[in-house]
Amino acid sequence: MKEAIFKTIAQNKKAFHDYSVLEKLEAGIELCGTEVKSLRQGKVNLKDSWCSVNEKTMELFVHRMHISPYEKGNIFNKDPVRVRRLLVHKSQIFRLFGSVKKEGYTIVPLSLYFKGSLVKMQIGVCKGKKLFDKRKALAEKEANRKIQRSIKEFNR
Repeated sequence: MKEAIFKTIAQNKKAFHDYSVLEKLEAGIELCGTEVKSLRQGKVNLKDSWCSVNEKTMELFVHRMHISPYEKGNIFNKDPVRVRRLLVHKSQIFRLFGSVKKEGYTIVPLSLYFKGSLVKMQIGVCKGKKLFDKRKALAEKEANRKIQRSIKEFNR
């Protein structure tokens, strides 16, 4: 079996700052042809995007993910911020739906990447961080940077 080549298109760094990621999951995404061409050029923004589960059909959708229109796409271009369906097994959707029903939990897109020729999205079940949690995370990050700098200086 041939190994798939991963090529990252975009990452949602703001999600890791605003949320604590409890669980990660890989999902396919339903796109049209011009959207895939635009993704190959790297014209996508995941910053304010979020996912929801439709209770009637039990389908997973991503909202507010911006894919810029393809320049040569003319009439075939779709709305840049349209709601797109995510392709996930039904059992996984039921599990995600159960965890989202808990207070403070949400589903957030973490990254978008090519796996071979397919476009995949990594989504995460997340819990929102409080302001003091964000400050604590930044302080730890800064302390680790200082330690790494001092180690680098010492080894010179």
